Amino acid sequence: MRLDLSLYLVTDPWLCAERGLVETVVAAVRGGVTMVQLRDKQATDGAMIEQARRLKAALAGSGVPLVINDRLAVAVESGADGLHMGQDDGEVATARAALGEDAILGLSVQTPEQMARVDAERLDYLGLGAVFATSSKRSRTRPLGFEGLARLTAASPLPAVAIGGLQAEHAAAVHQAGAQGLAVISAICGQPDPEAAARAFPLPKRN
Repeated sequence: MRLDLSLYLVTDPWLCAERGLVETVVAAVRGGVTMVQLRDKQATDGAMIEQARRLKAALAGSGVPLVINDRLAVAVESGADGLHMGQDDGEVATARAALGEDAILGLSVQTPEQMARVDAERLDYLGLGAVFATSSKRSRTRPLGFEGLARLTAASPLPAVAIGGLQAEHAAAVHQAGAQGLAVISAICGQPDPEAAARAFPLPKRN
């Protein structure tokens, strides 16, 4: 499946609750989302597998891949298109072996030291951030800002997507910093019309 990081939606169970997870994602994809990550820190593996299967069915034929946040077992069992790992979510080599060569595998990177350890042969892309401080992900490192993002993208051996407090008005600065796209949560999931919110992002290759 084609890897297009232009507009990367990360789901939030609370922000998606009123409209519904599947309905929110489908509307966002209509608006131009190019990749979806299922993220739910509180759900059991079983619940996430069920969510992933429903999302995978809803995305069938769209060309938009579904990756799972953190949980390798969920990604494998659900038949998702891949996995996104944090720095503390296990070994990249283990994940690649379990997922197979055709799966999408991404890794979060926040610092130059982490970038220096990136296993570029086994990964497909990097998630860089947080660009701005957010409530969705606590971090011990300072937000990158666009200057820090540019430094990391310059050092990245792989395509990169920026994340962390990003809105539609930040798209130009993200691309200027060298990232291939933006990963967003509340800018789409938290909006009354996810399709319109996705369309507000001035990204290339729009439908």
